[in-house]
Parts: sequence; C-alpha cells; structure tokens
Amino acid sequence: MFKPDVWLLAALYFSGTVDAAITSNYTRAILSSGTVKLGDWQNAFDRASKFTAALSTDEKLSIITGSGAGNYSALRGSDSSANPINYYFVTAWPAGLAMSMTWDKDAIYSQGKGLGAEFKGKGMNVAYAPTVQPLGRSPWGGRSGESYGPDSYLSGIMAGRLASGMAASGVTPSAKHYILNEQETNRQGSNGGGGMGGGGPGGPGGNTSVGAPSSMQRRQSPSNTTLSNEAYSAEIGDKAFHETYLAPFYDAVKAGVGGAMCSMQKINGSYGCENQDTLARYLKVEIGFPGFVHPDAGAQHTSFDSANAGLDYGSSSYWSNSTLVAGIANGTFSSARLDDMVIRQLMGHFKQEQEIYPSHAGYTDNVDVRGEHGKLARQYAAESLVLLKNTKNALPLRNKKAISIFGKHAAPRLMGPNTALTVMSGVDATMDGHMSQIGGSAMSSAAFLVTPFQAFNERAQADGFMLKWWLNNTVVESSGGGMQLSDGSGTEISETTLGIVDGAEACVVFLNAWAGEGADRSELSNAEGDNLVKYVADNCNNTIVVVNTVGPRLLDQWATHENVTGILYGGPLGQSSGHAINDVLFGDVNPSGKLVHTIAKNESDYDQNTQISEASVIDFSEGNYIDYKYFDQKNSTPRYSFGFGLSYTTFEYSTQIEITPKTQLLSSEFASGDLAVGGREDLWDIVAEVSTDISNTGKISGTEVAQLYVEFPASAAEPVRQLRGFQKIKIQPGKTEKATFQLRRRDLSVWNVEKQEWQIVRGDYKFTVGSSSRDLKASSTLTV
Repeated sequence: MFKPDVWLLAALYFSGTVDAAITSNYTRAILSSGTVKLGDWQNAFDRASKFTAALSTDEKLSIITGSGAGNYSALRGSDSSANPINYYFVTAWPAGLAMSMTWDKDAIYSQGKGLGAEFKGKGMNVAYAPTVQPLGRSPWGGRSGESYGPDSYLSGIMAGRLASGMAASGVTPSAKHYILNEQETNRQGSNGGGGMGGGGPGGPGGNTSVGAPSSMQRRQSPSNTTLSNEAYSAEIGDKAFHETYLAPFYDAVKAGVGGAMCSMQKINGSYGCENQDTLARYLKVEIGFPGFVHPDAGAQHTSFDSANAGLDYGSSSYWSNSTLVAGIANGTFSSARLDDMVIRQLMGHFKQEQEIYPSHAGYTDNVDVRGEHGKLARQYAAESLVLLKNTKNALPLRNKKAISIFGKHAAPRLMGPNTALTVMSGVDATMDGHMSQIGGSAMSSAAFLVTPFQAFNERAQADGFMLKWWLNNTVVESSGGGMQLSDGSGTEISETTLGIVDGAEACVVFLNAWAGEGADRSELSNAEGDNLVKYVADNCNNTIVVVNTVGPRLLDQWATHENVTGILYGGPLGQSSGHAINDVLFGDVNPSGKLVHTIAKNESDYDQNTQISEASVIDFSEGNYIDYKYFDQKNSTPRYSFGFGLSYTTFEYSTQIEITPKTQLLSSEFASGDLAVGGREDLWDIVAEVSTDISNTGKISGTEVAQLYVEFPASAAEPVRQLRGFQKIKIQPGKTEKATFQLRRRDLSVWNVEKQEWQIVRGDYKFTVGSSSRDLKASSTLTV
C-alpha cells in the first residue's frame, strides 16, 4: 500500500529514482514552482499572481476562508450535477447515473453546458460537479446514482465531458469527492454522520462559512450502524488506487475542473482533506491540477496539517492570524503556500472571466434560467433508458385497446415534486411515489414532475385506449364487504389487483429503488414490489416492468417469467421522467441506453468484500476487480452484463476490425512527457486507432453503442478485459456505419508501482469490439 507523506519529505521522482536535491511534494505542488506546465491556464495564473501580490496578509486570509478582498467578491458555490440545488426556476436534469447510461459524449457535454449556464444565471461561480466518486465499488453504496458508474474509463470520459460543457458556459466546475469516498456509513464518524456534500465556496445558497456544518440539515447515519468517533479509513494499494480511483480525475482535470472537493473519510490513516500524498503529490503534481481544493462539510479537522497537505479553502475557525500567520513566523507554514492557496482559488475566476458576472440570486428569486433546457432533459432521459427484455413483440406498445398500469412508482408522492434533502435512518429503500431523483446534495429542484400516471393518461386521451390503474405495491385479492364484481360487460371494475388486470392487453408494472447521501442501501431488491410483478405476470400474459433505480437492482425474482415480456430499466430521470418512459414504451423513441453496471442473478454473486462495512478500517483488497471485472475474474454469469441494452431494431457487427498503431509513439515503454494539466503530456497522445463496421439490419432507424475492450498482456496483471472506447452511432435501416476508437497512451498503460510511472507493458494486446462486455463480436491483436 502507498503510505501518506509527511510534510517536507523528499519527493520521489516520477521516474522512480530518489534524488536528495529534489524539493518536497509540498513545494512542487505550489503553482509558482513551475513543476506543472499550465497551458491554457497560464494567463489565469499570471493574473491571479499579480492580484495576490497586491493583497495584505489579512486579505489573503479573508479569501481562503470564504470572503472577498479588494474588488474580488467571495466565491458563490453549490451542488449539484442535476441543477443548482434548492433553487426555483431551474431544470431538473436526469441524475448522473442516467446521463451515463446514454453513453453519449455529446449529450452529456450539452447537459453540462446547459447546467453551467443555469449556475451562472443564478450568480454561482462554482458548481460542485461532476460527481466523480463514489465510483460504485459497492452495489450497496447509497450515492452511486449521482456518479457515472463503476468503470473508471467510462466515468472519466463522462465526467470530463460534463466538466467541459460547464466550463464552456463560464462557471467553474469542481469535481467531487476526492478520493475513495465509496460508502456513506461512518464516512465522518460520530462527529457528524454523513454530512453535506455542499462544503466549499459559499456552501449551498452562497453562505460564506466553509469547513463547518452546512446551513442545511445534516444527514444521519443508519440507525443500525455503530459509529466510531472517527471516520473509517480506506486502505488501498498503489496500483488499484491509480488505475481505478485516480484515473477518472485525470479526465476531469484535463477537461478543465477548477475545484476539487476533498472527502470526509480517511485514506490509509490520514483524513482526505489533510492527506499530502493524495492532495499534493497525486492531485496537484502528478495530475497537474491547477485549481483549489475545498472540503466537504465538516471534512477539515486541523489548521496546519490541512493547509500543508494541500487544502486551499477552509474555515476561519482553523485558519487565522493566530494559526497560519503565526506559523509563517515560526516556520510551521510558509508565505509561498499562503499565496498559492489564494492564487488557486482565483484561477477559475480569471480563467472563466468572471469579473463581470450575474448577481447572486436567492433561492426563490424570480430569476428563470431554464431556457429551452427542458426539451433536452426529456430527450436525454429517454435516450438513457435501457431495454433489457422484449419478447413476443411486447414493445413498443402500439394498437392496444386496453392497458393497465401498476405500482406506487407510477404516480406522484403525496407531496412534491421534490424530496427532502435528508436521507435519514429508517427511510424506505423505495420511494413511496415516482422516483425521479436521488436524495441528499444531488437532489433535483424540480418545478414540476411528469409521472408515468400523467403521461399514460395523456396518451390514453390522444390514442383512444382504455386505461386502468392500481397505484399500490400491495396485492389485494378480495374487494371485501360483499361488493358485486364486474362481469366484464362495462367499465365497472373489481377493486382488486386482479380486477385491474382483467381485460388488459398489456400490463405495465412500475418499480423503483431509492437512496442518496446519508445512508447506504439496505437491499438490492424489494419483496413487495417483486411480489406485485409476479402476481400481475401470473395473470397477464403481456407484462412489462419499468424499473428506475439509483444502483444495481436485482430482477431475477421475475425476469425469466414467461409472461414478463418486456423490461425497461433506468436511473433517476428528472422532471420529465414520465414522458421519457412513455416515449420509449410507445416507440416515439427507439431505446439506445446501455447498462453502466452489472445486474447479477443473486445478491451473493456480487463481491462480498464490497459490502458496506462498519469497520474503522476498510480494505479495498479487491483492487481493480470491481463490477464486470470481478464477474470476469470469477467467470460468473450475470443476468445482464455491463454495457448491455437492446433496441427496437437489430444490428450486425463486422467480423473484422482494423488496428492502426502509431509505432513511434508506442516505442517508449514509460510515459516521459512534461508534467502538465492532466498529467504527463504524452499520456494524451493517440497511439492507436481501431475501427469496424456496424449495419442496421432492421426496419427502423436506431442508435447503437459500440464498445471497445482491451485485454492486456498477462505480465501486466490486469482484469480480463477493460473498456477502452465507445461510440454512439445512429444508423438508418439497411445502412452501414464505421465505428472508430482512438486510444490514448494512458488507455494502454498500467501503473508501475516500483517505477512510480505509467507503463505500456511489452506484449500482445487483444482488441475486441462488441455491444456489451459479454457480447463480443470481433477481435484482433496488436503486439507492442
């Protein structure tokens, strides 16, 4: 395992050699040291440096503790990746999980651009997005719904594209949670429970107190959890740390994030916001992060340890004349580091040209920033839905005379449209009403919510079919009280579950699984909902199930039932959830989403080492083998594999793939480029291109997500295969299109622990193209 550095220890050269002449990570991480080439951040650095040089020490302290100085106003920041949290008149976009299930780089960039424009319109300088982690190490994790799935390559690409879009709108994106924040249980210990994800500049709504408990209600930990006084410590080896957990942050930094929210829990024994190894050495030097690090709420614990480790923005309770300024005088701290903290905060301000900026709006102020974003939110929600099963031509639902819908998830909650921010102990694992968002600091601020119940009524009115509904998860077999049952000759119905089934040509059952910041998941299935599906399917030979979930949701209780003819699966879809589901069910949109996590047959099929733990030390001993990589390692067959998703048309892949290597760029075994924003410059070189043809063999236009997987040489000690490319392609019926994947040096590199560098191992690389991690169509080998 890698061990935390002590302040001013001699740094280890990235070539793997130790040189006593080299200064510490602490010093090298200071932007003025010239360690990192700043590229298009250079102008912002020059301006920030000039501004900082004119400030007094008190003014510098004011800036790093959340206030302004001179003509610089305090930063305003807030969550989330779905919208500016708690605000009126904003768009409730699909959650991160749903956006990732589109596998559409252009869509998530467009969402980021719209999201950034809304933050800017509300006068927010910084948006706490994207949520890069929790990655989703554990299927029981409570916050997987707000990030982009457990594959580090997919997560990095999607998070990076969101960040690029936000930055293009003039807001500073801040990635969270850095790093290894993979469960809610005991992530801060008894000192605060789950805590807000809104720690940082201004906090939610622009409050200027940072590093202290948020003004919003704090999350409570599950009541069945015995908490220690301190947060758990995530223990992990250097190889897995780099290849699985650090890798997505490379993409986010390269894409332009100007902030990073450090996490609450410990990492190999040191708190995430005072860990010099993860902050100074890896984030600021190895990845070349030019922005500022700010704490999750309650995540700052010390004055000097946090400041010397790399925290740039914190609480005046810790940072003051009696601490930092006194530390400069006695050598415990340095004026260069103080300047660096100020400069890093100002970098995004100048990079995004925020000198002239909209006024900060209050939560309920009549500042409508939505524009035409609602159309995009509905479009992306529909494009994220995954068709898992479709037999007997069940879908799309066309030319039906009578349809019945079932389940609480079809209808609104008794109040709404938004959830409470808190996810407290005792909260059910399913939402009692339609689930369109996750809980906690990534919740939506919806001005309205279209439920499936509303959408089906609109469709019945337009198309003329008869609609019946059972808005309950409980099966009722007797109407009681001697009520006379209908003989089927009219519209009178038996007020039983079977009475709603009676006469239906299609029965659509709605289920959800819900969670969010503050508590982890207690179940991966739900007995009440599953019993409802089985009962309906036993009595209706055309039963379609719609599932919206915040993470892997088991389906095997009924997935193979002969009368379950269709399964539609999605994440939290935002404000137009019901319309998006309806668009796919009725064929207005041809489904094109793909799974971003593996759906197992049984709960025990998941790696039991990744279950939520109450231990004070959690060993990530599974290393790189999470989700599909674990299933491949164990040769375990899932119900639905990572990357799987059907369409209303059919696609045929060529049996040939073409590899075009750039031999000269592959000749160097170790990355050796200059350190720059995003890591060594040559890590981003395109070293090979892979292409293949895909044909639409059906009768309607469709969109396929072609996926490229790489098998590394055995000596690399890597998972069986890993995603290293994807392309979403629209293909007309009878036509053929080419899928092309460009591989960067980093895509073929592994982390060499001994040399402390990215390495392209010599040997055979097998490239395979397919429609999922288990549906592989053609392969070819490149020898390096």
